[in-house]
Amino acid sequence: MSEVNQDTKSQGHGTQSKGTDNNDTFYYYLVRFREMGQEFTVQSRVQNLTTGDTVIAKTDHGSEPARIVRRAPDATEPGTQRRVSFVATRRANREEEEKYGRLPSLENEAFAKCHEEIKKLHLPMQLIRVERFFNGSKIIFYFTAESRVDFRELVKKLVQEFRTRVEMRQIGVRHETQIIGGIGACGRELCCSSFLKKFESVSIKMAKTQDLPLNPTKISGLCNRLLCCLTYEYDWYSKIKKAMPRVGKSISYKGDVFKVIRHLAIQQSIMAVNREGEEVTLSEDQWKEAQPVHKGSAEK
Repeated sequence: MSEVNQDTKSQGHGTQSKGTDNNDTFYYYLVRFREMGQEFTVQSRVQNLTTGDTVIAKTDHGSEPARIVRRAPDATEPGTQRRVSFVATRRANREEEEKYGRLPSLENEAFAKCHEEIKKLHLPMQLIRVERFFNGSKIIFYFTAESRVDFRELVKKLVQEFRTRVEMRQIGVRHETQIIGGIGACGRELCCSSFLKKFESVSIKMAKTQDLPLNPTKISGLCNRLLCCLTYEYDWYSKIKKAMPRVGKSISYKGDVFKVIRHLAIQQSIMAVNREGEEVTLSEDQWKEAQPVHKGSAEK
């Protein structure tokens, strides 16, 4: 299953809900098409699926097997934003299980052959991963390169070797990290390789707004790009800080004048200095009660 195009042992039933078109009961599970691939939510009428079970899911290029990771929350219940990515129609039979089990070795074989041909042809590219469709209709080779690569001769050799459709897909460093996977500085599996379906735009402004150190090693991921998680709380920080007196502005509170020097968003308070140059912390109730001091007013 091509994950670039996609969304502890647990026992028991999947979360269920009533279908909208009929009275059939739907169950929701998290699955992976590859052992280290992304997790997706599937909807199924099959109940009692447990971790490690293999199901057959409908995809845009046909039926593909996937393994159950754990049950998922009802995708339709209030507050649940998880989207159903695929429909799992049934359990895999023994023959499909065996074929699915051989898929990794077939992909490793294709990887080794492609890597060998790349070296023979002296192509300026680095092979990252190979994915074979379960039905054998296509093999996708993911690679990185600094510029465009003429891989027509390579494709010819691969088609002759595997007798199926071959697609060469050039990816960037973010997608490379997504495919390879890894553990982030937080100690958890990388967001991009576990649950993120697309990459959002990330800017240094997001780090500044969240008062994070602008040290590249602190705010960059394994891909050497800005951390995707900088987007998670950015809107909240922006909303909180927008309501606060701006840094550098002066405010008047109970007869004293303070100059704002820093926002403490989590505490929803501000750091300020008074006329004597002493640093003070004003709580949310205090700075909300304070009045702005305009230029030309008596600030001293």
